[in-house]
Parts: sequence; C-alpha cells; structure tokens
Amino acid sequence: MMTRVAIYARFSSAMQSEASIEDQFRICRERVARDGWTVTEEFSDMAFSGASMQRPGVQRLMEAASRGAFDVIVAEALDRLSRDQADVATLFKRLSFHGVKIVTLSEGEINELHVGLKGTMNQLFLKDLAAKTHRGLRGRVEAGRSGGGNSYGYDVVRRLGPDGMPVTGERKINEPEAVLIRRIFAEFSDGLSPKAIARKLNGEGIPGPSGKPWRDTAIRGHRIRGTGLLNNELYIGRLIWNRLRYIKDPETGRRVSRLNPQGQWIITDVPNMRIVDDALWARVKQRQGEIDATPRVQAIRATRFWEKTRAKHLLTGLLRCGCCGGGFASVGKDYLACAAARKQGTCTQNRSFKRGELEGIVLTLLRKRLMRPDAVAAFITSVSREMNAGRTEESAERARLEAELGKLIRRVDGLYEAIADGLRTTGLKAKLEELEAQRETLDAKLAEPKPSPVRLHPQLSEIYRRKVEELSETLTDPEIRPMALDTIRGLIKSVTVHETERGTQIELDGAITALVELATVRSKWLRE
Repeated sequence: MMTRVAIYARFSSAMQSEASIEDQFRICRERVARDGWTVTEEFSDMAFSGASMQRPGVQRLMEAASRGAFDVIVAEALDRLSRDQADVATLFKRLSFHGVKIVTLSEGEINELHVGLKGTMNQLFLKDLAAKTHRGLRGRVEAGRSGGGNSYGYDVVRRLGPDGMPVTGERKINEPEAVLIRRIFAEFSDGLSPKAIARKLNGEGIPGPSGKPWRDTAIRGHRIRGTGLLNNELYIGRLIWNRLRYIKDPETGRRVSRLNPQGQWIITDVPNMRIVDDALWARVKQRQGEIDATPRVQAIRATRFWEKTRAKHLLTGLLRCGCCGGGFASVGKDYLACAAARKQGTCTQNRSFKRGELEGIVLTLLRKRLMRPDAVAAFITSVSREMNAGRTEESAERARLEAELGKLIRRVDGLYEAIADGLRTTGLKAKLEELEAQRETLDAKLAEPKPSPVRLHPQLSEIYRRKVEELSETLTDPEIRPMALDTIRGLIKSVTVHETERGTQIELDGAITALVELATVRSKWLRE
C-alpha cells in the first residue's frame, strides 16, 4: 500500500531566505524516497515564529490532514512544526486522531515521549533565549544606548568599533524632525487636538514617521504606557526601558503588551538626546491632565472598554475607500467612514455609512450578483475543461505505464521459459532481477487510483445562493454566528465604496474558489 506523505518546512529569522525552505524540502524528499513513500503535498511558512500556531502553512496542513489527504508528515525536526510545548501536544493529538504520523529527520517517528521531552526542551530554549536577549539589551540601555527600535526625531548611527565589529544602539538627533517635534508639542499645549495637528501636517505635505501620513494616534499615544510622540521621555533626555513586556495570546498567537511594575523599569539619563525643554514638556503634561479630568473622559474610562473583546463584524478589515484606497474606521456607534479622510485629512471622501446598511448590501450582492448564471456557466465550463485536461494527461500517462508493464511481463515470462528449458548464465539471472525490480516500480505507480473526470454541478449558482441565504440567517444566532461570520468573510476579498455624482457605488471583489467550495461542500454546522 502506498504511503502518502506531506512535507512541512519553516524558517522564522529575517536573516534567512526562501532557500532555507527549499533546503528543508530537499533533505525531506530524500528521506521519503529512501523509504519508498510518495510525496503528495508540501506546506511551508516563511518568516514565521515557531512559537505561534497562527501560521498559514500549519493551518492548511491541519485542514488537509482532517480530509485524510496524507498518512505521514515529514519535517526536518519537531521544532519546525512548533517550539511551544502546548502546541506540540495539540498537534500530536489532532494528527493522531486523523490517523497521521509525524516523522522528523532528527528524532525519527514522534511518539508521546518525544512530545513531552522535546516540547519541554524547545520551551526552555525559548525562555533561555529571551532571558539572554533581555540581559544583553539591558546592558546597552544602562550604557545610554538604544534597547531596540528607533524613535521619530533620531537617526541610527552606523559605524565600526575598534575591534572592527558594528557598534549597535547609537543614535543622533535628526534636526529637521526635532524642529517638527517641538512644533507639535507647542501646538498641543496651545490647545490643538492630536487629530487637528495630524490633519494640518498632512495638509502641508509633511511626511510622518516612516514617510507615511500623520495619524492622531501616533501623536496622542498612551500616557501610562509611554507610547506616542507626546509621551516619549527620550525627548527630555530620559531613556526608559522595560516599561512593557510582551506575551503571546494563546487564542490568536499574537503578542500583546503588559505594563511592568515601575520598579522594574530601567531609567538612564541621556542629556545628549534632549529635544524638548522642561517648560514645554510640563505644559503638555498639564494639558493632558486637564483632558483626563474632563467628565467625558472619566465616563469613557469608567466603562473599562480596554478589557472587553471588540466585536468582529462582517466587514471588519474588508472595506476600502474608492477615492484613496485606504481602509474604513468606526466614526461613531454603528457608523463607518474612510480613516484617511476623517483622521488624517488626506482623502476627500468624508461621508459616513451605517454599518448595517453596508452589510445588507454586501449580502445581497453575494446572493444575487456575484455568481450570475451566465458568469457561473462560463466559469464551470472553463474550470472543468482545464481540470479535465490535466486528467487527460494523467490518463495518457497511465495507459503508457500499462503498455510498458505488459511488455515487461512478456519479457520476464520469456526469461522464465528459458530457465525452465535449462538455460543457465550469470547474465540471465542479473537481467531477471533487473526486470523484476522494474515491474515492482510500475506496479506501485499503477496501484494509485485512476483519475476521474471533474464535474462541477450545473446548478452551482443556485446552490451557492441558497447556502448564502442560510448563512445570512445564522448571523442572528449567537451560538453559531462566529462560524457563519468567518465563512461569509472568507467569500470576500474586499468591498470598495465609491462616491460618484450618481451616488454611492459598492464594488465587491469575491474569492471565487471559496464560492465554489461553499456551494459544493455542505458545512456540517449549517441548519438542515
């Protein structure tokens, strides 16, 4: 029986390249060939940390495993799949449930013992690496140098030390940016809001950090966390490090920040980095305090909104402005508008739209317009032709192999008859063994199932319309709304809102492969 294999490869460092992935594939393919297995699929993740399971390649691999697409996963080492102990255990359990084994070049076939010991070793490696990195950065900060990253208003100094090695963590003041920083501090202390300042700077064509347009959030930041231009104490010659720590959210795999106790902060005076004088800094802090004390801000803080998980809506992250191409943002309860127009002043499309109305229009477009009968018919014909063309080539190859096998069998039978008649030579035995090996190879190739023609349902558009109707109804059911929401969002690439002289136009860009999948495979959780 043929053993079907999926190969997985990953690299995480920005210093590596795609060649690292191909190197891992190559040595894994060699192992698969030695064992006489067959590679059916290959998955990879480039520049993704092994401490996160939110990797596209791993997600596709797990989905394929649930469909029974392969019997074994081969990787260079277990830490290519994950360095997180809990994630390794989860992967092993889920793959075992689907009848899939894990084999690595370093550890061999993975079992429960590998999961426990190797997972612990990988976890300790990450912890030790983090501790060493933290210790090295602290030494740099206490010497008055940068602990990582760079702030607006400074340039990184690149030079070699006496030992010929690059000197890290040094920076100098960027004078033009320093002038602009002092202007922003003065305008805020005089009463302008961060949003008004950002719009003013963008209106003057002054580039913001990294050359992008100015945003009010980049100026305002967060007072307690020390983020934002108005809260950067480096501008008064104080370098503060270790104010925040970062941990991984086990649900999303993303890093989230947590404020460290003040006693753990590392504070170093760097007077040569000062840009803002104490008097101007004090005026800014005074105005921030006055804003914090207003009833409106106090009421907002009383809600402790930051502790609540933001609701995920149908169009979150999918809306685009037809004027500037930027994204949309909330501008009030249940209203959305172009973020560049409202917050940066770099776009002229200022109109706001009610979230519910936009969602209704998009659902209608999905049901009635995105898969019109004529477009679907042409799509079905084209896809069927292309996919069956590949099947034709496979069928021709299979016919060739069957013909070759027939010839081989006749030659082997002839040799057996010669042996039966008493013919005995050294070359005859070697030739027979060679032909028998060729026959085994052909038998293995022909043991694979014959290619079957691909047929897409002729009523695909109607099936799809009905499924979207069902999904739309489930959006009102809180128990299965998250799954319905994710499924519908998967059908949409983007929704572009255009304001024209004739009114508002909505342009829906759909994912056609997702449409076909939804219309041909019934989701288990949908209502019967």
